Amino acid sequence: MALAIETEIVEFGESTRTSVEAAAAIGCDVAQIAKSIVFRGKQSDRCVLVIASGADRIDEKKLRAELGEGIAKADAAFVRDRTGFAIGGVAPLGHAGEVCLLVDRQLWNLDPIWAAAGTPRAVFRLSAEDFHRIPGIRVVDVRRVD
Repeated sequence: MALAIETEIVEFGESTRTSVEAAAAIGCDVAQIAKSIVFRGKQSDRCVLVIASGADRIDEKKLRAELGEGIAKADAAFVRDRTGFAIGGVAPLGHAGEVCLLVDRQLWNLDPIWAAAGTPRAVFRLSAEDFHRIPGIRVVDVRRVD
């Protein structure tokens, strides 16, 4: 399915696995990194991909309330099996299986945004509006506010 997102994948010699590493390689603010965190629904066993600003942490209590079930961080095998990507390279689209995709609304305040492009050394640039083109996306408020 074509999503009409015009972008280019950029590959680096160094790791872009973490938000800090990606921001340093790209030369942008950590907040502009769309970090992908995969959770596992405790009751449903569903794959839940939360995409948030690299500067933010996920409030797991808010996330549990949003999903209506308990959650656990997914292990590497679960992430690879359900998304098709290794941890550190999980892209917001192109998953191997069914994924519940949640994007924290804080990302809509940022432009551009950089997301993982399938490997721990590759990223691509997109806008907040590009996220709206991804089928099945849900915009939520799961950012932890301290």
